Amino acid sequence: MSSRHDGRTPDQLRKISFIPHVAPHAAGSVLVSFGETRVICCATIEEDVPRWMKMQRVEGGWLSAEYSMLPYSTLERKQRDITRGKLDGRSSEIQRLIGRALRAVTDLSKLGQRTIWIDCDVLQADGGTRTASITGGCVALAIALNGLMAKGKLKAFPLTKLVSAISAGVVDGQPVLDLDYVEDKDASVDFNVVMTESGDFVEVQGSGEEAVFSGEEMTAMLELAKKGAQELTVLQRQAILAADKPSGDSLAALAAAFAR
Repeated sequence: MSSRHDGRTPDQLRKISFIPHVAPHAAGSVLVSFGETRVICCATIEEDVPRWMKMQRVEGGWLSAEYSMLPYSTLERKQRDITRGKLDGRSSEIQRLIGRALRAVTDLSKLGQRTIWIDCDVLQADGGTRTASITGGCVALAIALNGLMAKGKLKAFPLTKLVSAISAGVVDGQPVLDLDYVEDKDASVDFNVVMTESGDFVEVQGSGEEAVFSGEEMTAMLELAKKGAQELTVLQRQAILAADKPSGDSLAALAAAFAR
């Protein structure tokens, strides 16, 4: 297999890491890194449900997500949405995707009358911010739910499966896994695949960038995504277990992550 611009093989993920407890006031938090892409994912809990659920007498709780790219996350400063008075279309689409992905693996009836918010803030963008947000958001959610269970506030664990997301694409005629920015901007085909730990698809977003792709290429990309999701699940489980046994200062770990 040919190597890529950063030395990875076509089926190789970037270096993935999770640093838990980076936001002390959140019920669950993690800094997730996909290579140079870094996103803080936090889960906060409100002991209430949206008004529409009350009006329609819907049982259980709710889960929603918000996504933003901080102004300094890109090479050129990104204007905050609030200064424009509205959320941009890309951010809106991504946060809806995060919410759908996490609700797909959460039994909302077991949440009780509460809402869980998943906030994903991009600190540094180098491709794959939506996939990192979903993958890290699931870890933050699991940490928060573990906390509720430990306090006796839940009778049963609502998270049915882990979910993760990864990109795949065709670059220079070669299907590759986990595209960084350099590859993403030159890819002829770009896929984002959301999968559960059991290998079921939650969502597949894919398109040719002024190009077409064959059935064989699509199959190759989905196989790469499946391999990547399996590897991410292992890392997610390790991160969730590690969060229950904190070792060292999370702020020191955060500094070390940016220093490498």
